[in-house]
Amino acid sequence: MKAGALASVAGAACLGLAMPALAAPMALLDRNGTRVAVEPYAPNIVRVTIALDPELAEAAPGEGPNAAPDAAGWNHSAGTDGDIFASSALSLTVDAKPWPKAPSQMERYFAPSLPPVSLSIRDGQGELLTKMTGWDMAPVTVNGEKTFKVGATFEAVSGEHYYGLGQNQEGTLDLKGRQIDCSHSYDAPAGETVCVPFLVTTKANGKLWGIVWDNPARTLVWPGLHSTTRFQSQVGERVSFFVITGKTSDELYAGYAKLTGATPLPPKAGFGLIQSKARYESQQELLGIANGYRQRGYPLDVMVLDWFYWTRMGQLDIDRTYYPDPKGMNDTLKSMGMRSIISVWPRFERESRYFDMLAGKGWFLKDKDGKPVDGLPMRFDRAGALIDSTNPEARAWFWGKVRDNILSQGFDWLWLDETEPDLIPDGYFYSIGSGDRYHNLFPLVHTSGAAEGSARDRPGMRNMILSRAAYLGSQRTGSLFWSSDVKSTWEALHRQIPTGLNFTASGLAYWGSDIGGWQWPSGPKAEHPVLVDPAGATAMAPDYPDYPELFVRWFQYSVFTPTLRIHGQRPATAIWEYGTAAEPILADYLRLRYTLMPYIYSLGRHTYETGAPFMRALFMDFPNDPKAATLGDEYMFGPAFLVAPVTEQGQTRKSVYLPAGTAWYDYWTNQRFEGGQSVDVDASISRIPLFVKAGSIVPMGAAVKSTAEQQAIESIRVYPGADSHFTLYDDDGTTNAYRKSDGRKAELVWNQAAGTLTSKSKLPTGQSVSGLVRVIGAGTAGQEAGQ
Repeated sequence: MKAGALASVAGAACLGLAMPALAAPMALLDRNGTRVAVEPYAPNIVRVTIALDPELAEAAPGEGPNAAPDAAGWNHSAGTDGDIFASSALSLTVDAKPWPKAPSQMERYFAPSLPPVSLSIRDGQGELLTKMTGWDMAPVTVNGEKTFKVGATFEAVSGEHYYGLGQNQEGTLDLKGRQIDCSHSYDAPAGETVCVPFLVTTKANGKLWGIVWDNPARTLVWPGLHSTTRFQSQVGERVSFFVITGKTSDELYAGYAKLTGATPLPPKAGFGLIQSKARYESQQELLGIANGYRQRGYPLDVMVLDWFYWTRMGQLDIDRTYYPDPKGMNDTLKSMGMRSIISVWPRFERESRYFDMLAGKGWFLKDKDGKPVDGLPMRFDRAGALIDSTNPEARAWFWGKVRDNILSQGFDWLWLDETEPDLIPDGYFYSIGSGDRYHNLFPLVHTSGAAEGSARDRPGMRNMILSRAAYLGSQRTGSLFWSSDVKSTWEALHRQIPTGLNFTASGLAYWGSDIGGWQWPSGPKAEHPVLVDPAGATAMAPDYPDYPELFVRWFQYSVFTPTLRIHGQRPATAIWEYGTAAEPILADYLRLRYTLMPYIYSLGRHTYETGAPFMRALFMDFPNDPKAATLGDEYMFGPAFLVAPVTEQGQTRKSVYLPAGTAWYDYWTNQRFEGGQSVDVDASISRIPLFVKAGSIVPMGAAVKSTAEQQAIESIRVYPGADSHFTLYDDDGTTNAYRKSDGRKAELVWNQAAGTLTSKSKLPTGQSVSGLVRVIGAGTAGQEAGQ
């Protein structure tokens, strides 16, 4: 076996990641010299590997998937048409390939040099999902390494739609007919791209399935372009992919979770308000903001200390001139019911105290001569070498220093920034091989080091990491992701909605954005009357008078995303710093977020148990409604809420499509609408268009200052129209005990015919259901935010 050809397999071993065991596949087929390995992982998951080298075909997957093969329930039969592999949920036929005839004169010039392979994939009912019509390997030299571009082509039929592939900020939900550059790029024109190579496809009849592409190199994907879907990785020696099927979207995402790892339940504080700023200049300023929330009676859970609190990048220290007592600062935050996150970068300036040691050990990203790559060849961000987190010793050292130098001062969780990484690895080398070969791997290994270290050294504390990029399996590290340093414009806000929906469609549930945008507030002149008087605002310069309106709309949207985090490079970011007109609106929506905490936290538990995201593009819940397939400006937040954010300046009314098959209630007025139609609704500045699906159960919590308080259930709203149930969940919110127990649960059941809501047990708070139920439409008045 050639060392270069097995670089990805050898690399996986030295990464120290949880890799699937090496085992013989269910079958290794020979198609005239091309080897095809078929390897089931579950009844609805099968892996296909295609290579000229039989050892490569039989080798384990690359980094990301961490499940073990499991052929239980599968059978293999061979016939004249090919080899058939079947389970109750999926069947795969690898076509027979008779010995090829002598080529014609034309074929001598244009026939493929590879022995061809084709196969078909069907669901458990025998319906054809797709056919792989061919594969390719084109010789190329990349970063001095003789290798190949490798790819595969699949049939695409009319009526299919495509989602996922990580984060792409071009502003469209359906990826059909586009070229997707599946690679991490901070400098992508529309905003940072992040590659999670999981492509989900829905067919015209509502059937859905997905392909997990097993290659960490930069990969181009053309979903549904010219009636084909094609993958092409820029480095590799084999084609390796997984097919996942599901009768529902939740079954599909359960398959992804089985293959790549469960999504941990974040600390409850991670669902509350996370307050940040590009830089709090001092300990005094940070505590002043925290006190500002408490003095005004606004709930807040987490304060964030972002960059340049250090003396030099790579010192892994805290500048005591500006933060004289970080331990005392964190003790003060905890006494106020708050927690803290601190940003730690993976870069080291030459003048920092660890640089020479790390360089000597070879623990940096290196050039071809073995020298550390120092700084970027572009922009103004030129200082520092990147720690090589593909090396298990390097990332263990990094965790240890962060633990001892920084977390020891009372900080709760880490923000691991620049996880793309910002120092682009192409043309350089990690310890495991070419940066081009492993272009998309860094965010998985870098966050894994912190997750594993936290589990070992802080076993009683629930881990949480802010991370700017992801890869297959990154959800298992306890990371929360966000859309990076986006602009502070209406256009950027508009792009966030489909961006986030494709990210969660990639199997990673926790995504958000910097509320208000990260870049310095600057945008074109408002075209319509400004809806929020900017008087008193200190968050921006006077030449951006509609910025408070933008922030209000961004905040309203973010209340209905998995994480709620204010951040940005601006003079001020706290909710009272956008003017006297904006503050009461923002305060109402902040209170609404905490009112919904019992509902939201229960969704987090459901994601942990099932892998299903709870910020959901409409195709997930309404696969048979063709109008829902391409809507990228509205979505479901859990099973109850349909959210339609306002993303246009000056807009006061909005047309909202209500998916067919159910009735809907306007959250603000309780007016009932039948689905399958668009309705024009009030979108005045104090309202985000918000609907609740008939048959929903929504527990509402009492007012609290933070999730550190025990929150009583204030009411349980029922929106009648169908039988339904909801699992209300709670626990201590901070430890890992949830992994070993079911916490405190109550199964709430609504019987539509009887008009009753029941629970066999008391609520997690110890309360009885009696007296808490409010049936909407039974004499209830419209509800305003926070009430």
